[in-house]
Amino acid sequence: MSKRNEHTPNQTCLKQRGTMLSSIKLPIVIRAEINLVLVVLTALGVFSRLYGIHFPKAVVFDEVYYGQFVSLYMKRVFFIDESGPPLGHMILAFGAYIGGFDGNFIWNRIGAEYSSNVPVWSLRLIPALAGSLSVPLCYILVVELGYSHLTALGATLLFLMENSLIVQSRFMLLESVLIFFLLLAETMVLFVSYVFGFHSFNVGFTLISKLCSCPRVKYMGLFTYLLLLGLAAVHMWQLIGDRALSNVSSGAADCCLFISSVILVQVLTRFLALVVLPLLLYLGFFYVHLTLLYRSGPHDQMMSSAFQASLEGGLARITQGQPLEMAYGSQVTLRSVSSKPIPCWLHSHKANYPIRYENGRGSSHQQQVTCYPFKDVNNWWIIKDPGRQDLVVSSPPRPVRHGDVVQLLHGMTSRFLNTHDVAAPMSPHAQEVSGYIDFNVSMPAQNLWKVDIANRETEQEVWKTILSEVRLVHVKTSAVLKLSGSALPEWGFRQLEVVGDKIYKGYQPTGVWNVEEHRYGRSQEQKERELELHSPTHIDINRNLTFMAKFLELQWRMLTVKQETSEHKYSSSPLDWITMDTNIAYWLHHTGNAQIHLMGNLVTWSLGNLALMGYLLLFLSYLLRRRRKIEDIPEDTWRQLLLAGVVCAGGWAVNYLPFFMMEKTLFLYHYLPALTFQILLIPVVLEHVHTHVLCTSHRRALHGAVLAGLSSVYLTFWKFSPLTYGHPELSAEQLDSLRWKDSWDVLFRRH
Repeated sequence: MSKRNEHTPNQTCLKQRGTMLSSIKLPIVIRAEINLVLVVLTALGVFSRLYGIHFPKAVVFDEVYYGQFVSLYMKRVFFIDESGPPLGHMILAFGAYIGGFDGNFIWNRIGAEYSSNVPVWSLRLIPALAGSLSVPLCYILVVELGYSHLTALGATLLFLMENSLIVQSRFMLLESVLIFFLLLAETMVLFVSYVFGFHSFNVGFTLISKLCSCPRVKYMGLFTYLLLLGLAAVHMWQLIGDRALSNVSSGAADCCLFISSVILVQVLTRFLALVVLPLLLYLGFFYVHLTLLYRSGPHDQMMSSAFQASLEGGLARITQGQPLEMAYGSQVTLRSVSSKPIPCWLHSHKANYPIRYENGRGSSHQQQVTCYPFKDVNNWWIIKDPGRQDLVVSSPPRPVRHGDVVQLLHGMTSRFLNTHDVAAPMSPHAQEVSGYIDFNVSMPAQNLWKVDIANRETEQEVWKTILSEVRLVHVKTSAVLKLSGSALPEWGFRQLEVVGDKIYKGYQPTGVWNVEEHRYGRSQEQKERELELHSPTHIDINRNLTFMAKFLELQWRMLTVKQETSEHKYSSSPLDWITMDTNIAYWLHHTGNAQIHLMGNLVTWSLGNLALMGYLLLFLSYLLRRRRKIEDIPEDTWRQLLLAGVVCAGGWAVNYLPFFMMEKTLFLYHYLPALTFQILLIPVVLEHVHTHVLCTSHRRALHGAVLAGLSSVYLTFWKFSPLTYGHPELSAEQLDSLRWKDSWDVLFRRH
């Protein structure tokens, strides 16, 4: 048989490459189509958000809050903000960085004039740009939902003329950044789903690079992220049911061998893009955050001793050089692992429990033992071997291990830590903890404690400075030394109560302690020991935490720190937002009537509520009739309506309803992400009604209503623009005329 026409795989590949090269025609020309309407809308968005953002040159409402974090970023000082991950603060700090801000400004009150070193325009630039770019995203999103360019234009105009969104975009605040990422994520999901069908690895990863930023600006973005995960899951379920997809193999076996399962590849791609990559980016932002903020700051005490010791300055400066391992004779301060209600240290002082409490119960009248939220010489204790009288560390030191029985002697008063079957002052179900005084009243000392290292790796684990988390278990009663969290009355100097808990079970941070400061005791005499307790420590020991250990602790603190729910003059409930029964005075000139308010376009808000109710009626009507096998609209239209409902109505719901379950101080600006999706729903419902519900004669009436509605929106926007931009200054009568609702707080001075 002749083999003249047979080729090797390399020859086949070379031939194919030659064919491909010959098909390339020069010159290479790229033709682009420009949507002039979109360009004009973008320009209007930029103008409306960036116009005069340097005014006022004073702190505007929550700039006093975010500005503190920006200053700390500029100074590389560690802080905690429980409202959200660090990306949002990093974005604001980047604006400060490009403006050359050194962080030196005191953010202590709203309305304070900015000093000359504060680059006001730069600080407000990035939120304004995010608000500007959200305008074209609205247009693109509506088009990606399958609606006409005219409908997209209507949605964009409504978004463009929404006063509250303009105000929130023009200052150093994060809502506009969050809204930008939410719109970008929704748009990218639809774009990838319909243009590429999720069949491209590169496109999937491009999508997630945008998508995963939502919950990294504020945790509220997490709900939209979950909504998008739901959309992806539904699409994946449909893909699994597509019988047209099956295992395929490459036909060009001479070049390469490629065998894969399409569905399996798609599932893995989505998992990597929607779960793994967002998680990696989430960790990455925290890594940058913790790398930048390496200095000790005002929030240190909320963190563990190990975390504090890893920061430059602060506790690291105090604990540098401490011995690592506890030994008999060690002088230590014991810090409660729990930060609730506040961080504190085991403490005693020369004051006794009252003989009788206010409720008539009696006490041991022994020395008080408390938990004190400040560093103090009375926080020092000495670890003593019960079998010896020595109060100094031997040579070589004898380490204290898990399971050892010790006594704890208070350094300044020489009283042993004691507990007994006497009810605690504020927690009568628990035992009183005291510094033992022998009153010769048949109340013997019960001062032996067993060391239980909760995070030990072996049963012979040595008790370590900062690293070990220790439970102190009373030998006779099995009670655990625990912070109750209750504050003592005046006789206890309002310090926190420490008790012996006999029903302690499992791991409770309130019953766990760690040694924060540590020195080897060298003075046996009391006077010399008191002088020693006032002196600094030495001997260098390195205790740097790993990134993951710091990340997990910081994440836990952010999620568990309880915010104060104190009332604010402009706080409101979610029910007030729908009808805009509230507003917020962001800034008021100190002598005139110039002012800025977070106040929405009342016409737009009303239309949004009507659109939401209209969509629900349409959806339920179609759903019931389809159940009866009555199909009023084509299947494609039904799916389009469903998708619009998931994106717009669903986006409104996930960004609004969770606030009813939150125990925090809420403000009108929390509603703005939900409002954005509600605005997009208005023209969507109008187009559907125009195309599929109304007859020809009624459509003309709808055209007139739409024109009247847009005119009303514009007139309302223009009328309230002095309160949006802060100028021109209005008279008292003009301001009073803008008080369309009795619940609105419009301020003015009568000259």
